[in-house]
Amino acid sequence: MNYLEEADELLERGDIVQASEKYYKAAEEAIKLISRRLNLEPILSEVNKKERWKSEILFKAARLINEKYPEVFKMWKSAWKLHEDGFHECSLDLETTRVLGEIVKNTLIKILS
Repeated sequence: MNYLEEADELLERGDIVQASEKYYKAAEEAIKLISRRLNLEPILSEVNKKERWKSEILFKAARLINEKYPEVFKMWKSAWKLHEDGFHECSLDLETTRVLGEIVKNTLIKILS
């Protein structure tokens, strides 16, 4: 949850770029954690072969996790938008970042609590 707290603080200060990346990072780490908890063998074996979680593996994991937690894929798409548009492109406004961040935060709190 540390990433979420940092993201909230950054957003309060108006740092959209860094807040976007922290929300994304929280979602990414949650996808990894939940994949391990659910023992998603196809995903985990793919990671072991490649030795890292590439974006296509994270998307596959989010789809598989979504079968048990139906809100996860929407959360992951929101996190990806924050990562791409908020961090890399710097094209999100404060309100959009806040809305997408809340989707990520609320979903993670619900699933991981």
